[in-house]
Amino acid sequence: MIFLFDFRLFSQEFIRPVVTNYGVWKLRECIIIRLVDSDGNVAFGEVSPLPWFGSETMEDALSFCVQLQGKISQDGIFQIPDFLPACQFAFESALASLQKNQQLINYENLDFCGLLPSGKDAINQCLILENQGYTTFKWKIGVEDTDTEIEIFKLLISQLPSSAKLRLDANGGLNFDSTKLWLSICDQFSEQVEFLEQPLSADKFGEMLELSNVYQTKIALDESIATLQQLKQCYQQGWHGIFVIKPAIVGSPSRLKQFCQQHPIDLVFSSVFETEIGRKAALNLALELSNYHRALGFGVQHYFRETELNWLENLWNKN
Repeated sequence: MIFLFDFRLFSQEFIRPVVTNYGVWKLRECIIIRLVDSDGNVAFGEVSPLPWFGSETMEDALSFCVQLQGKISQDGIFQIPDFLPACQFAFESALASLQKNQQLINYENLDFCGLLPSGKDAINQCLILENQGYTTFKWKIGVEDTDTEIEIFKLLISQLPSSAKLRLDANGGLNFDSTKLWLSICDQFSEQVEFLEQPLSADKFGEMLELSNVYQTKIALDESIATLQQLKQCYQQGWHGIFVIKPAIVGSPSRLKQFCQQHPIDLVFSSVFETEIGRKAALNLALELSNYHRALGFGVQHYFRETELNWLENLWNKN
């Protein structure tokens, strides 16, 4: 089957920049794709690359879309190469929505993890999100010096209710000694710290595997398993801890489903700051594969201004 294909560029500024170990991120850019089948049915997908995590760049994704020259076959969708994982996700998600009715997601019934800003701003934002009903929070570390962040961490812990959970995400920004320090401190608050995410860079897999067997606090892999190929490799090398999956950049949803169904793993699904197009597709995948005992890492809506109701229709009409 051949589908007509079209695409548009879209971008959103963050209300506040996202500050991580990688630097300051001010603008989220993506490509919205549209497939039309022979009966005139329309479906959309979203290409939201995150190149510093290991996906293709926007330029790579744009080049792929341009060279399609307005059409793509079903076989062509499943043959998108692995070095374009965000494109794989977008096209397969759009195809799936054409082929079957997507699950209607009741967001009120989902448990989301709220993303906090780095540094001391996390304290006020945590109170705001707590008042909105969040019970799980994610805080970026490895941005300021370790002693300062540990002080902020203790303030955060002290203001959280005992039932709340806190995830610490270093984005690979710690060294071996600072990781041990964080793990030892987190062990003192094991009832509230859910896990320490990607403390070391992806090339330090052996060290993270070693530390995961020493401390009570769980370690979660993120950058190390950005794509499905990396996820499989880490699993085969003995990682049976927590896997943080970003559906929008992991690659082929169908192959991810197959792997997870054959190898039950402890999954946490996480956002890459998608629009509602990518968010819906990612959450459908998460609900199909998730073991439901961990909050979904999609509590990021407070980083964007509310988009206009007809933004998608207007995006096509003005181009």
